[in-house]
Amino acid sequence: MGTYLGAPDRRAPTDQETQRPMDHNRIPPTVRKTYGTDDLAKFASFAGGFINFGYWQGIDLTAPTTEDRVRSQEQLYRRVLREFPEPRERLRLAEVGCGRGLGSALALREFRFAAVTGVDIHPDQIERARAVNARALATYPDRLAYTLGSADELPFSDGYLDGVFSVEAAQHFRELTGFARESARVLRPGGRLVVTTFFTAPGADVAERLKILLASFADGLDIAHPLDDFTAGLTRFGFTDVTTESIGADVWPGFDRYLTDVVPTAHWSRNFLTAWRDGLVDYHVVTATRI
Repeated sequence: MGTYLGAPDRRAPTDQETQRPMDHNRIPPTVRKTYGTDDLAKFASFAGGFINFGYWQGIDLTAPTTEDRVRSQEQLYRRVLREFPEPRERLRLAEVGCGRGLGSALALREFRFAAVTGVDIHPDQIERARAVNARALATYPDRLAYTLGSADELPFSDGYLDGVFSVEAAQHFRELTGFARESARVLRPGGRLVVTTFFTAPGADVAERLKILLASFADGLDIAHPLDDFTAGLTRFGFTDVTTESIGADVWPGFDRYLTDVVPTAHWSRNFLTAWRDGLVDYHVVTATRI
């Protein structure tokens, strides 16, 4: 569709209406465990349940509190959502890799989008999202929804969406080609894609060096995705005005400072700061427009 067609009463899609049966064998074992039985949101590192490293701009890092940690994670969502043009009340969005769905609810509550659908490949996360955000779902029954789906098989018809966003989830996708293709398919012409996560530098040895430094790369939870490969894929599948912005300086030092009071000094997650300083990985906001 070339123009926005969604009236305010147009419903977000339900599982029954839009989704093919999910093959749970497609969920990588480490992803299944981390976001299933382990439930990463239970750990102090991800206080508040948003499960991202946070955007720490403007937060005092002298002795960051749990409230500061939650604020940092909310700020990362706001940093992404501000990339969508006004009037935002006309835009129908999907979040890919929504986890517990708190970011999708924030998008609707604070930015007043017409509708937001959180999509996640893990059934446990969708179940949690619906439970955690039960009040928001009851308040906005026609505008907020959570549904199963994968990044390379999104549960929407062609051109259904005005925007797609993803916050610190793409590092778990086995490959980004399918995500770029599917995002192009479900977006209308002129629709906008905004992705933020950590991407790797180019180089044949980068992935191996990250596996040595970081257990999440070693066990396959995180995948080394070079930034240039992703932006090239976006162009290939019909996106234009592709931009990238490094925000690592507002992510890694703050996250690491918070971890000093949360995890042991030698814990592997403290090596993210080292990997960033060594130029192996950086945090970026990527935006693109569907042709």
